[in-house]
Amino acid sequence: MEEADLPLRERKRRRTRALLIETGRQLFEERGYDETTVADIAAAAEIGSRTFFAYFETKEQLLFPDTDPRVTATLAAIRERSPSDTPAQVLLSSLDSAAIDEESKSSVAHLRQRLMRDVAAIQARAMRLQFDAQRQITDALTAAYPKLEPVEAAALVGAFIGAVAAAFQSLGGEGDPVDQKRQVRKAVAKILNSA
Repeated sequence: MEEADLPLRERKRRRTRALLIETGRQLFEERGYDETTVADIAAAAEIGSRTFFAYFETKEQLLFPDTDPRVTATLAAIRERSPSDTPAQVLLSSLDSAAIDEESKSSVAHLRQRLMRDVAAIQARAMRLQFDAQRQITDALTAAYPKLEPVEAAALVGAFIGAVAAAFQSLGGEGDPVDQKRQVRKAVAKILNSA
């Protein structure tokens, strides 16, 4: 549904949410993550702190505003697999998603990658989301491949998600996104094929 087709209230809600994300990103860049408070973000966005909490529970959620496109792409790849695809091939094919290309261009994603190295709250949030993603993808893979033992599916998904996360983290979010994705895919394919 196009934004213009949405009710006015929903359009305003989306705009406010986007404003909070962008304002938080700017303040984190300018002042630093730990030095920026929810009150600072709310004031800069010209809203009250209570309104902030109607959109986000914590300030670190500003750096994880949406469903991870890598998870969405992986679940779609599992659903749309061909009968001859192995589980490892399906997981690898998810890295070819255009959604991942869009995420790699996101200024919020770049900031999140940089801050994740040093900010415990962001590390904890990322780990929680990664754990949830592993469980969700493992369940989908097990359902799609009934002969695959659940423990094998969990190990494969863990290796895949860990390899992707570590590879992207090692690149630091700097450089050409297309080249980064190519490097990550090549490294992850090597790991999965040697398993």
